[in-house]
Amino acid sequence: MAAEDLPSEFDVVILGTGLAESVVAAACSRVGQRVLHVDRRSYYAANWASFTFNGLLTWIQQHHEESQPEEAHDWSSLLEEGEELIYLSHSDSASITNLQVFCFTSEEDEEEEVSSPDPPNTTEEETGGADEDAVKETSETESAYSKEEETKEEPEGAADREEEEEEQAFQAEGEEPEADQPTPPAAQSQSEPTKKKINYAQLVKEGRRFNIDLVSKLMYSRGSLVDLLIKSNVSRYAEFKNVTRILTYRHGKVEQVPCSRADVFASRQLSVVEKRKLMRFLTSCVEETEEQQAYNGRPYLEFLRDQQLGDNLEHFLLHSIAMVTEDTPTEEGLASTRHFLRCLGRYGNTPFLFPVYGLGEIPQCFCRMCAVFGGIYCLRHSVNCLLVDKDTNRCKAVIDSRGQRISCSHFIVEEGYVGADRKRVATPTRFLSRAVLITDGSILPSDSDQQVSMVTVPPVAAGCPVVKMVELCSSTMTCMPGTYLVHLTCQSAGPAYEDLSPVVTRMFRTPESHDLENCPSVLWCLYFNMADGSGLEVEGHNLPSNVYVCSGPDGALGHEHTIRQAESIFHKILPEEDFCPPAPNPEDIIYDGDNTSSTTGGEEEERQEEEKEEEQEEKDGAGEEDREEDREEVLEEQQSLQTEE
Repeated sequence: MAAEDLPSEFDVVILGTGLAESVVAAACSRVGQRVLHVDRRSYYAANWASFTFNGLLTWIQQHHEESQPEEAHDWSSLLEEGEELIYLSHSDSASITNLQVFCFTSEEDEEEEVSSPDPPNTTEEETGGADEDAVKETSETESAYSKEEETKEEPEGAADREEEEEEQAFQAEGEEPEADQPTPPAAQSQSEPTKKKINYAQLVKEGRRFNIDLVSKLMYSRGSLVDLLIKSNVSRYAEFKNVTRILTYRHGKVEQVPCSRADVFASRQLSVVEKRKLMRFLTSCVEETEEQQAYNGRPYLEFLRDQQLGDNLEHFLLHSIAMVTEDTPTEEGLASTRHFLRCLGRYGNTPFLFPVYGLGEIPQCFCRMCAVFGGIYCLRHSVNCLLVDKDTNRCKAVIDSRGQRISCSHFIVEEGYVGADRKRVATPTRFLSRAVLITDGSILPSDSDQQVSMVTVPPVAAGCPVVKMVELCSSTMTCMPGTYLVHLTCQSAGPAYEDLSPVVTRMFRTPESHDLENCPSVLWCLYFNMADGSGLEVEGHNLPSNVYVCSGPDGALGHEHTIRQAESIFHKILPEEDFCPPAPNPEDIIYDGDNTSSTTGGEEEERQEEEKEEEQEEKDGAGEEDREEDREEVLEEQQSLQTEE
């Protein structure tokens, strides 16, 4: 909607289109609240966004450029008696820091056939060592931007996505091709002796096939986000794929973790005794026992060792099923294990789902629901300041970026727009380290080249963090065929490159790697740090009582923190209302005015018809009377004539 057309009064005004803000917007709009949802950015989802490859290069460029401070306007002329101004921050750039980009593939437009052992050697010669890459980082980034400008990006549309889905479906079915139908080169398996080498020019040319998330998460099949998507009917706006396998990195190699009953009995890496022990332990975890309660407050690893499971099972249970650290208390470790087991089997053989086209689709789905029920959206638009009643300490209105005063009952804001002096956060501020890799193969090749994998990497050295890795194939519509998109996330101990590059060089081929002939090569990678949203306190902000702050993404694998926060804010605003009640199906919706007018029109027509019939009957009756009178007159005349004769 055009900013000039904005009404001057709303029930709820929301600044920022992250997941929490979008869920609250949908929930409020669904129960009849008038919602205005704005964002200063030109795209939805804030730090939850997904970008095409070219879009990501633009995003990187914008963060490298120094943002010019905006001129502070004096809005005191819009103040009424008893009001005061609270100015909002003009930039949230502090939430993303330490961006570093590396390109390990050729930037030439040539396509050459190479045998699979050759790419790393060629790549190293063309790109040089890691030190040279670090020095050339700026020039590589500039080169990327220039290539992006040369490549005209067409607008994305539903037809493009349908075409991509058809191609992808063809490639998925191509795993068992007919004899007279060759398999497309992009879908060749890792075992093929030759494959095309993908260069930078191809990445830019096929950039619209990528959907690269800024945050890396998965959806637990019985988690709060999936339950909310089902309850609210928002799930119909998106598609999802199963995560097909759980992997772990151990003793220098990647192994598959048997987590379901079928996986346990089919596993070749566990002995018969280990299989029985694992099944017995998983069965005992379902219900809490006195023996387990005796370990409360003690490390989960100590509890596992006392079960005499062996090193293999301890590793799988600690790092890949419970996904906790060695120091995690037993009660938390067991709770995580139970949650993992409860989610198994609902939609597949793992507990996780992933949205097709990336996680950035989920906030947009909730925004769509809000718009369906009357919410108004305006991107590249903002709120500059709040107008607060001094007596009640409540926000009465906001002033937008065009200087319009908009009255509201409640205001919800993304934490990046609140000054540090007014919000209460954990000290020191926590950050996440993120890495995004585009690779030319899977870290664990299999018969299918359409695997979606969740990988846990224990600390590679003392003091290093645990790394969670998600590897996405092209059937998720997040990368071009023939490539994989890999996300790495951990708690920050320093810059993202320092935290995550040791893991990348151990598991993938880069100029820094050695003796990794059978590992996939990294074609392009991005490192950055992101603020950890779990550090924001729920209460205690120096803000009006009807202003609510939403945090950004947190470091957990699931979405529990964000959905819990959104529900809490909604119930503070509307304590008596249901949170995101089911939306009706489109065919069941009766729009105001349409049905009423048609019904009224039909009744009016019936009345008119009846009146016409009555008039006609009256006319017919009157005509009959006239004819009767005429006959009587004729008879009288005839009688009078006969009398005269």
